[in-house]
Amino acid sequence: MSTITAEQIKRIRDETGVSVMLCRKALEEAGGDHEQAKQILMRRGADAAAKKADRALGAGTVAAYLHQGGKVGVLVELASETDFVSGNEDFKSLAHDIAMQIAAVNPADVSLLLASPFIKNPDQTIQTLVEGAIQKFGEKIEIVRFARF
Repeated sequence: MSTITAEQIKRIRDETGVSVMLCRKALEEAGGDHEQAKQILMRRGADAAAKKADRALGAGTVAAYLHQGGKVGVLVELASETDFVSGNEDFKSLAHDIAMQIAAVNPADVSLLLASPFIKNPDQTIQTLVEGAIQKFGEKIEIVRFARF
């Protein structure tokens, strides 16, 4: 088994936002292969999301996005379990990215939005983006509703 370096852990942590320990474990499981470790973390994110599916949502944020000189506007409500998470800048950034996705893709509903490839990284869907956030924050996160004008 190859030795996992601090640089490898930092790189994958910077890309995923997942804890140092989870990054290390994924890299060890992948034998130091960066892409395989990212896939492992994505699978674990989906597993974490499934385990938290029954939790109650009590907080969240609303993000707005204006596009094309104000010709397209979006409001999206992204919910979390606690104010601690919903007040986090990374959570607010996630909500903004989702609003931008809605402006670009114009999905008919949340399920179609979740299935759409993320405009900033087409290798990832909005579903996997949300699952990664669930893994990162340790709370249930859900796109409650949106409106596109």
